[in-house]
Amino acid sequence: MIFIRNKNNYFLWTLLFIGFAGTFTNAQQKPASKIKSEMVLMKGGNYKPLYADTNAADVKVESFYMDKYAVTNSDFQKFVEENPKWRKSKVKKIFADKTYLTNWESDLKPGKNVLPNAPVTNVSWFAAKDYCECQGKRLPKVAEWEYAAQASETKANGGSGKKYLQKIFDWYSMPTPAKISRVGSKGKNYWGVYDLHGLIWEWTQDFYSALVTGESRGDSGLEKNLFCGSGSVGAADFTNYPAFFRFAFRSSLKANYTNANLGFRCVKDYKNK
Repeated sequence: MIFIRNKNNYFLWTLLFIGFAGTFTNAQQKPASKIKSEMVLMKGGNYKPLYADTNAADVKVESFYMDKYAVTNSDFQKFVEENPKWRKSKVKKIFADKTYLTNWESDLKPGKNVLPNAPVTNVSWFAAKDYCECQGKRLPKVAEWEYAAQASETKANGGSGKKYLQKIFDWYSMPTPAKISRVGSKGKNYWGVYDLHGLIWEWTQDFYSALVTGESRGDSGLEKNLFCGSGSVGAADFTNYPAFFRFAFRSSLKANYTNANLGFRCVKDYKNK
């Protein structure tokens, strides 16, 4: 896995277009019963961010629903059929870079190495955001995704286990396969959510928050120590190497970027179940 640190300050750029992406929401949404059958209830709890004062209180994560599986190529194919503006030949470059759906043969046909039931990749944050909203859902916040992903197969919080962390780290060290496996192939965690580790990386709603150092989302100050040898200083757990990988990867992204092993899944607020 190679991480590329962006030199541009894209935080303000991202905010400029959040409103534009929000205008793409499809009025037709799935019935509540269908949504519920596809999702797992994540009971609220606490999560300690990677960069936080070790003496500070954990972040409280409210209960929410999370998709059991990442969005598949088949799912996304139906989405682009119903939403032509997200087809690879029509998408505006401001919302997706030149490798958007590059592994698809055409607008409506995935490539020969793309399994219908494998997670869709090479999709931008804008496309992922609109897909979720068209289902009456949204992308998970970083805290929600990390809270769900800290669960091992048997524990709600298995993040402190050396074997658990090593297994994730080993996957991060492997090159992206030419053909990504089907969803569900990497097993489920304590909550019943599949493939949070071992299959693909996943977009989060506020991925850009990795670069924000102040209390306000509008704070454009960047902490340079996070990108050099002193990057572990101030980390809640400097032995959690997979968390550093995720932090670095999110920090390298822009909202219109796409990647061969970057996909997404959706969540839904518990109060809106």
